[in-house]
Amino acid sequence: MTRHDDDLERTFAALPPAHGRGFAQTWWGQTWLKALEETALDSSQLKAGRRLARAGAVGAVSVRPGRITAVVQGRDHTAHRADVLLEELTAEEWDRFLDMAVERAGHVAALLDREMPPHLVEDALATGIELLPGMGDLEPRCGCEAWDHCGHTAALCYQVARLLDQDPFVLLLMRGRGERELLNDLQARSTAAADSRRERSEPSEPEGVDAAEAYATGDILPPLPAPAEVPAGPGVPPSLDTETLPGPGVDPSALEFLAARTAAEAHRMLMEALRTDPEQQIVETELSLEQDAVRLAVGGPPAHVAERLAAGSGRGRDEWEAAVHAWRLGGVSALSVLDEEWSVEGETLARARAALDSAWDEEERPALRAQGNRWTIVGEPGQLRLGRDGRWWPYREERGRWVPAGGPARDPATALASVRHTDHEQA
Repeated sequence: MTRHDDDLERTFAALPPAHGRGFAQTWWGQTWLKALEETALDSSQLKAGRRLARAGAVGAVSVRPGRITAVVQGRDHTAHRADVLLEELTAEEWDRFLDMAVERAGHVAALLDREMPPHLVEDALATGIELLPGMGDLEPRCGCEAWDHCGHTAALCYQVARLLDQDPFVLLLMRGRGERELLNDLQARSTAAADSRRERSEPSEPEGVDAAEAYATGDILPPLPAPAEVPAGPGVPPSLDTETLPGPGVDPSALEFLAARTAAEAHRMLMEALRTDPEQQIVETELSLEQDAVRLAVGGPPAHVAERLAAGSGRGRDEWEAAVHAWRLGGVSALSVLDEEWSVEGETLARARAALDSAWDEEERPALRAQGNRWTIVGEPGQLRLGRDGRWWPYREERGRWVPAGGPARDPATALASVRHTDHEQA
């Protein structure tokens, strides 16, 4: 394997100011920020870091294995070198990761498209490899001599979240491998695996067994066969298109659709069970009939089946369309946020207010009107809804109704950016 020195350091020019927008739009960028925000002990330093990053105070960012570096201008215009350290993967961990990636061509294709699918991270975790950082993994070093994350190192992390959105190979470089080296190694392993499969498929001469030896070992049981491979996708349900007429009230196309959706759900549950430790599996809440109707509608049923599902849900047309859209964004959690309005009290209310106060600079904070778990932006067709799991969901007003505008975020500013981004595109 050849190491390319120029592949082990990348320098990114200083990014422009980011007023009025969230720092991470992708799920992996948000996970990076979660690791920062759960590590830092002083929330005021995080707020200072967001302010510096939004103002464009972070200079060119250098990314190397195990370290990111930039010069950050403080509010007093004093420049400090800020470093954040992230542990590299070992050579043995890289071997396991590359072997896993070669076996799943979709992972490589996604990386080349500058995407990091959740299944890639989950499959890596199943082999004992943590690609994304967790709490305590981002170790700060700053010229201001702060012992914890200061505004300078926080600003660097917020800026790097924007880089990760654009290119997940930045994370892999921090973990120890450059893009060119990684792709060369994947290509070499793919070629070796193809040659091995070809050799195994070539017929070989049968080997004889001595009769006396075979008789002597006849009472020894052969080893159990290897477990069957898990199918890549759900099976195809049987077709009901026969010459026999269906019974009264039986809709063959509806039954075929339900059978196909049942097979897909069974395959999803099987894959989830195989990826998760049995003791850590979460029992899913049973769906109501109305919720299950929305779930089925997302699967693309025939038009007349979709109409029957909508009619049976008890929702009007606009409400039905909003429910189906919500399910696409976040399943039953998103649907609950659409339907439920609940009182935010006690510790939950205190955490929500703290999140809203720290999400924006004082001069940039929008005026909000609260009602239950819903905060409406005064003078704008936007709204933030707090889910029971602590995530914020963006909503926008359309034809007098509130409809989901994007997926959830831990940071209210990131969630609100989805509303404003959509409104800007429509304008």
